[in-house]
Amino acid sequence: MQSTSLRGYVATVGLSTYRNKRDPARTPEPVPKASRTRKRGKDDTFVIQEHHATALHWDFRLERDGVLVSWAVPKGLPRHSGSNHLAVHTEDHPMEYATFEGEIPEGEYGGGNVILWDRGTYVCEKWSDREVKVVLHGDRVEGRYVLFKTGARDRDWMVHRMDPAGDGYQPLPALVKPMLAVAREELPADDDAWSYEFKWDGVRAVVYVDGGRPRALSRNDRDITATYPELRDLAESLGATQVVLDGELVAMDESGRPSFGALQNRMHVTGAAQIRRLVTQTPVTYLAFDVLYLDGRSLLDVPYAERRELLESLALSGPSWQTPPSFAGDGAAVLAASKAQGLEGVVAKRRDSTYSPGRRSEAWLKVKNIRTQEVVIGGWKPGEGRRSGLIGSLLLGVPGPDGLEYVGHVGTGFTDKMLRELESELRRLSRDTAPFAVEVPRAHAKDARWVAPELVGEVAFSEWTRDGRLRHPAWRGLRPDKSPDEVIRES
Repeated sequence: MQSTSLRGYVATVGLSTYRNKRDPARTPEPVPKASRTRKRGKDDTFVIQEHHATALHWDFRLERDGVLVSWAVPKGLPRHSGSNHLAVHTEDHPMEYATFEGEIPEGEYGGGNVILWDRGTYVCEKWSDREVKVVLHGDRVEGRYVLFKTGARDRDWMVHRMDPAGDGYQPLPALVKPMLAVAREELPADDDAWSYEFKWDGVRAVVYVDGGRPRALSRNDRDITATYPELRDLAESLGATQVVLDGELVAMDESGRPSFGALQNRMHVTGAAQIRRLVTQTPVTYLAFDVLYLDGRSLLDVPYAERRELLESLALSGPSWQTPPSFAGDGAAVLAASKAQGLEGVVAKRRDSTYSPGRRSEAWLKVKNIRTQEVVIGGWKPGEGRRSGLIGSLLLGVPGPDGLEYVGHVGTGFTDKMLRELESELRRLSRDTAPFAVEVPRAHAKDARWVAPELVGEVAFSEWTRDGRLRHPAWRGLRPDKSPDEVIRES
């Protein structure tokens, strides 16, 4: 801006910065002529426009002395008094902008879609060059706010809500641990009391969306937002909606089926350049199957059937996000369909059940077509022949009452890339003694290299033997989203 004053300008000087940034022949935005005499209004109009530009933000504008004094607010106005939001002071806008909606062409200043998000009147309590206090009366926003300058630059401002949000508003939670399902061999007998979802072969992720920006946490509360940039477009599509979603990140194979093996390429990556490359090579889709919080309301105590209706009302459907189907009753048909499509199985959810964060609940049952088991790696044996110089097999355990119980070894299902990555991980965990609670059979222990039991993986297998070993296990991949103390023996 040309001045640090926030009073606006009735004469032509007040909008010169606005005009200099825009060509009326190239943008649909209103660009009044400099010679036009501007009339004073009542200084009581406010407008908020949702602006999908290079980065999503909300433009907050207050009428003052015949212009709209403006701030760009990246996360929108705060909904409760517990947080301040950045507000970047921008150039004054003409009063005609108070009704503007439309697409600013790409390449032009502020290029992107502008949506009229809210409009109403305000009462001014204080107006100075460093502080503005107003009470807003809009269709979406009602409340008392203060904007205050925070630095030497004219653009450095913050906005704070001064009064309580009202209507029982609950802030977006910082952490909701995902609810877990209990494994079962059979579908529930009282079929009509349950809904059925397909079981997806991916990585669990709880996604928190605030101000059109995502924060994704894995099952063990690890922040995986940067690893999966696909979530950014999902969050932006939700605009000002505050929401916590529960779902699964999946990667598809050549036939279009979820593939845990394909997802392995994305799970261990943290480098920005490699992530950008893999987004194209191995894209992921977020399948949102539950909603845990929505616009100031916790849904944890709401029955599944109602949560499902709210989830579907969000109409989550995009290039890398979907809401997968849920079927009320007829579990046998859903299980048969999952098997025919080569899926892992189904999850049955009681329609009257609430959400139990971090608990493995009988209200959610998983019935699998493919038997899988999470395992803790306790050692490895060197390979021979074609695998000379690589890992030959892994020695596996599952936590039990007396410590890590030995459940067998696995030597199939690996790619050479997996083996190289595993060896790098396991060498740093080397130790002199076996980590298992009981002695490992001599044939398996011969030439074994023991490791600290910190890495979790997953195997497919045919059945448990009478002595508690995995029969015909095949390696599926590491599970960095899970910790050893979360591993349980599946039935």
